[in-house]
Amino acid sequence: MNEHSLFPAQRYPDNRRGDLARPWLVADIGGTNARFGWLAEGADTVQHVLTLSVADHADPAAAVRSYLAQLATTLGTEAVMPKAAALAVATAVGQDQITLTNSGWAFSRRALQRDLGLDGLLVLNDFEALALSLPRLGPAQVRPITAEGTTGAPAGSVNGGLAVIGPGTGLGVAGLLPTPHGWVAVPGEGGHATLAASDDFEAALLAAVRCDFPHVSAERLLSGIGLPVLHGAVARVLGQPGGPGTLLTAGDIVERGLAGTDAACQRSLDSFCALLGSFAGNVALVLGARGGVYIGGGIVPRLGETFFSSRFRERFEAKGRFQAYLQAVPTYLITDTLAALSGAALALEQHGQ
Repeated sequence: MNEHSLFPAQRYPDNRRGDLARPWLVADIGGTNARFGWLAEGADTVQHVLTLSVADHADPAAAVRSYLAQLATTLGTEAVMPKAAALAVATAVGQDQITLTNSGWAFSRRALQRDLGLDGLLVLNDFEALALSLPRLGPAQVRPITAEGTTGAPAGSVNGGLAVIGPGTGLGVAGLLPTPHGWVAVPGEGGHATLAASDDFEAALLAAVRCDFPHVSAERLLSGIGLPVLHGAVARVLGQPGGPGTLLTAGDIVERGLAGTDAACQRSLDSFCALLGSFAGNVALVLGARGGVYIGGGIVPRLGETFFSSRFRERFEAKGRFQAYLQAVPTYLITDTLAALSGAALALEQHGQ
């Protein structure tokens, strides 16, 4: 993985930089699922990937032990123990105490390192890890989201930063900016920025949501936890039964919307794609992400061709005087669900440089 050396080393609290011996454990922990992977000595890719349910485990330590037990069975050994680990988590990081935003997991990074007997433990935001993976994504790992007037240029062919936005259980946002010393990941909590309306229907949607929530963030509507809220607002605006007591699940909304059996669900998916496009355009402008904006997370891939024929790209570009600026910015759907694991591995590698 020599190509990773273009990234500058970063500082991670509670760990001293130095060589981190393998094997390494890497994880991508969201509100619903926790993906684990393994890098043995000499391996250049993440192996033995296993997805565990967050709800089935009390905390990260329990999930790690479950993964290691299953890995030992796979490898035919009595036990396996990592020397170091990197956990990409769906919340803000920077302190010793970590509390995931959309699950009941909370832990102390110092205590977790001690309990697992690790020489080094990195805890980084999940979208920081995903951002670190962006320059290495190949054509088989992404699908361009194009429209008339866009370049569809390959990743990295346009000078400027990169950005990634991920509607999953929550809504993650991160950037990757070029510096004279290489790329620097910029994690944040952009999903909690206030969502804006672009037409009268969306203004009515946001007004309906504000009946229940004083602040309407992007995550409030553009996520797995938000899609039922969006559907409830759509139903209200269309004059159909709706509201907190009658919310469908995100899976129900996607299924009915794609099948064309429910007009409110169809309109909800249309609004979801349009609002996501508008939000993605805002992120591109704020970060100067002229090299490309990537869509990750688990929701958009489930929409299939409906997403690619939606108003996402139209609304991404609809920024008045800066429409031409955004027309030149390529957009992609990340199709590789394991990309964040490679970003976590990169964080461990550059930590030991």
